[in-house]
Amino acid sequence: MSSRRRTVASMTRTLTRDELLAYRWHAQGLAAAPGSIDALDVPILDYGVQDTGPDGAGWALVQRGARTDDVHDAGRFALAWTIRAAPHLYRRSDLAALATAMRPMSEADASKRILNAAKALKAAGIQSTDALQHVSQAMREIVRQPTIKGEVSAALTEVLDPPYLRFCKPCDATHIYEMPFRLAALQAGLELQAGTSPPVLQPIPDWPGPASAPSERTDLIHGYLRFYGPATPKQVATFLEAPVKDVVAHWPEDVVDIQLADEQRSALAMHVDDLSAAPRPTGCRLLGPYDLYLQGRDREFLVADPAHRKALWPTLGRPGAIVNNGEVIGTWRPKAAGKHLSLRIESWLALSKKTRAEIDAQGELLADYRSADYAGTTPM
Repeated sequence: MSSRRRTVASMTRTLTRDELLAYRWHAQGLAAAPGSIDALDVPILDYGVQDTGPDGAGWALVQRGARTDDVHDAGRFALAWTIRAAPHLYRRSDLAALATAMRPMSEADASKRILNAAKALKAAGIQSTDALQHVSQAMREIVRQPTIKGEVSAALTEVLDPPYLRFCKPCDATHIYEMPFRLAALQAGLELQAGTSPPVLQPIPDWPGPASAPSERTDLIHGYLRFYGPATPKQVATFLEAPVKDVVAHWPEDVVDIQLADEQRSALAMHVDDLSAAPRPTGCRLLGPYDLYLQGRDREFLVADPAHRKALWPTLGRPGAIVNNGEVIGTWRPKAAGKHLSLRIESWLALSKKTRAEIDAQGELLADYRSADYAGTTPM
């Protein structure tokens, strides 16, 4: 796969689907009891917790044992546009190493990340990597205090050359392409102010600049293998929206070949003994639409039925997932009415009294997280 790769096992190991899901459940911290740990100790903060939707990153941390009061203390965390240019939550101490980890692996990687902006830049003889650096320098000069995204964009339009700009029909205005804007922000030492819509960008306090090298905890390929277990370069590349060739070139050296069904994957050698040792998942969770557990790029292993996959991952308007003992068994959506919160649920199988009680317990937890009163469940 790569000249850098060094397989550390003499024969391929075999892994079952149940073992894979059990590993993910525990690696991603979903076995933790509610309110049992400090929010900053939740392991997936190493990789970033996507903050999309009303329950976003905060609810993902609560589902992994974080105390609600800790989660609502925004000053303990930092929010930045990172993987797939989506907002993710991190420990503030990791931002410098993260900025380095987020840099494109190649010119092809940079061009893929900035989507349609790459064509206009290439036509003008501007490399995508140079363009991202140029935009980040301009943003660093512009944003000296908390500034609404639209104001930053307008200021960039005044200083950037035409290849960096496009006419936006919905806005009826000319401004910078969206992906270079988002991906350059962290490189410029800018974070997102939590809870703002439209987004507000602000300088990261005492920003030292990107680190000289990413840490192992912030390395994007290493992180996928750590939190999802055995994977192929194609699965990792799809998750990161990066070229497969670049992922192969940066594949970790110490990996073990794993056979999963009819597919060969690679696992980090340091975690290979954990793959078959993880206890079977227990309990029910209401995971948000963009929870890390649902974002692996082997959806057919998580949800076998094509119709159920379509229901869980529609093109627009994703629901959350009802996960019982590690298995996705249905979908849910919150419904707020004043101070009352109810759950609209669609189960793909008959629910036992125990599972219904656990869903209600999750509803109570979500209502507490939202400072609301729980009003029960209704069918979709």
